[in-house]
Amino acid sequence: MTLESSSLVAPGPNEVTVRHHAVGINIADTYFRSGLYPGRTPHGLGVEGAGVIVATGADVTAFSVGDRVTYTGSPLGAYSDIRTMPTDSLIPLPDSIAFDIAAASTMRGLTASYLLTSIWDLRAGDTVLMHAAAGGVGLIFCQMAAEMGLTVIGTVSNDAKKPLALDAGCSEVLNTRTDNIAERVREITGGKGARMVVDGVGASTFESSVASVARRGLLVCLGTASGPVPAVEPPRLMRQGSIFLTRPAMADYIADPAEKRALVDHLFTRIANGAVRITVNQRWQLGEAVAAHVALESGTTTGSSIFEFTT
Repeated sequence: MTLESSSLVAPGPNEVTVRHHAVGINIADTYFRSGLYPGRTPHGLGVEGAGVIVATGADVTAFSVGDRVTYTGSPLGAYSDIRTMPTDSLIPLPDSIAFDIAAASTMRGLTASYLLTSIWDLRAGDTVLMHAAAGGVGLIFCQMAAEMGLTVIGTVSNDAKKPLALDAGCSEVLNTRTDNIAERVREITGGKGARMVVDGVGASTFESSVASVARRGLLVCLGTASGPVPAVEPPRLMRQGSIFLTRPAMADYIADPAEKRALVDHLFTRIANGAVRITVNQRWQLGEAVAAHVALESGTTTGSSIFEFTT
């Protein structure tokens, strides 16, 4: 990846130009870069950013020049200091939320919100297992889950990350490299297992995730940071306790405007009132994209990562 200059396209109908103050860096960006997530080439990278609208095209009525906005989703191309894009993805950003916090949490936070409110019937007292609990999604998810009265078992890749996960609301934190995850989850839950398991790690944790799900529980395959998961034959789900398996995409949980607004309100309310703290532990300049991707893929990052701009 190299940093290049290009001409800015003026906004057309239902488009605006956004000058970024911060851009989110997500593990999904590495999937698009590698081709694991297919895209029509050539394409940019990056799915989330926050900034100010500096120009509007024809037929734009919901936004004006000077509006603070954030966004997540298509089209790709957030890795830029300024871009022209359709208004469909834009979310009004309240003054109470800083640009860097928005860029670090819009995609991650909406993901945590739909996992906890839209994907499964979770109730206070239920146990959930959250892999990569010290990551960007993980830290937000754990705080929201604890607020709901859920018991959260988190996993991390090294012991140095454990305090972050505990501080975010985990009751127990396991090390995927030294603990037998499934055995420990069964031990902690009195043999029952977790009612929901969220696994964004993929290949290296999949087997332990399957073995950790409670009878008639749900396994959410959220990502493949360690590689794609193997194919699953339906009878295996039956033998494991009639468990459910899903591989969700956030696009399907924010396609309906009313559902999207509800998830945005769920997230922004909790950020504004302090119930959810957004941890930005890695900040890079746009020209350091290679270093950012190397760090993401090494598993050494914690919390959220962003590109920030001097404006």
